[in-house]
Amino acid sequence: MSDCNHDCSNCAKKKEGGCSDPASFLVPQNARSNIKKVIAVMSGKGGVGKSMVTELLAVGAAKRGKRVAILDADITGPSIPTAFGVTERALADGETGILPCRSAAGIGMMSLNLLVDNPADPVVWRGPVIAGAVKQFWSDVSWGDVDIMFVDMPPGTGDVPLTVFQSLPISGVVVVTSPQDLVKLIVEKAVRMADMMKKPIVGLVENMSSFKCPDCGKVHEIFGRSKADVLAAMHGIEHVAKLPIDPQLAELVDKGGIEAADTSALDEILDALV
Repeated sequence: MSDCNHDCSNCAKKKEGGCSDPASFLVPQNARSNIKKVIAVMSGKGGVGKSMVTELLAVGAAKRGKRVAILDADITGPSIPTAFGVTERALADGETGILPCRSAAGIGMMSLNLLVDNPADPVVWRGPVIAGAVKQFWSDVSWGDVDIMFVDMPPGTGDVPLTVFQSLPISGVVVVTSPQDLVKLIVEKAVRMADMMKKPIVGLVENMSSFKCPDCGKVHEIFGRSKADVLAAMHGIEHVAKLPIDPQLAELVDKGGIEAADTSALDEILDALV
């Protein structure tokens, strides 16, 4: 696999009969799970608000009456439970496997922070161990009936994103970026990885796109002029959302109240997803 370029049509190993079909890498879901659609939320780098976008997409989908779950694949930086105010530990059932924790609105979730005694302890694991944990979150958790699962990916294009793309039946990808030129360059790597893995990009979310002054009402582009539309056009991404800097949203996340957030800025992408 270390030499794999994921271009099966021109794969010498496959022609020689020595390479498995990509579908053979898929990990079966738990026998008590019935997950209809899996959406990966990814970015090329950290610090662009990918986890918050995952949370907002999940909240928005739940408001549309969908049964929603979140698989927190950002093992070394798990933050999903905190945003939803979920503090209990996940429990295991001898017959069904691990049971996901649920938010006040019923969103199921599994994160490493739901399995450890002290959420502040660092995760000092090597890549293969982290990748194995992500696969177990898929196969060993009894998710039940789920209309749409969002996978909060770790930043970058390394071991874990590759594991998610190969092991889970990803239906589509939402890419998160911010206006800076440097971020735009790095996010293009995530876009090209999705293309390489033959996963459709459903939407592009530009976080921290602008800030509206509460005193004068003027809109400021603190991190530079928006590049979302240009980036989307370059890669044929049809649906675009722009999230402003919102101190009230940050406060909701800190207090575990993300389910009270306004998700209307993501309506176009949510409509395409659900």
